[in-house]
Amino acid sequence: MDSQTNDARDARGTVTIATEVCKGCELCIEACPPRVLAMGTDVNHLGYHFPELHDGCTGCAACQLICPDFVFEVFRRPRKTAAATTAGSTT
Repeated sequence: MDSQTNDARDARGTVTIATEVCKGCELCIEACPPRVLAMGTDVNHLGYHFPELHDGCTGCAACQLICPDFVFEVFRRPRKTAAATTAGSTT
């Protein structure tokens, strides 16, 4: 596995991207620690390219915090704790 990307097993969150208001500044791409955002080839109605999300989002919200146009909404998946995983076992 490339050290710059996470695979789906590491995914702990996801984001939605309001592509129609993105101005293509690419700040989110530089800010993304797992490097799962990449600038797409499509353009929105304003004529700007917008980022695409690939597998491996950690839900860190770096993209949301740096975006001047508020295009990101972050969703985090609850982490499974050791107690929760052993509570379901019958042994």
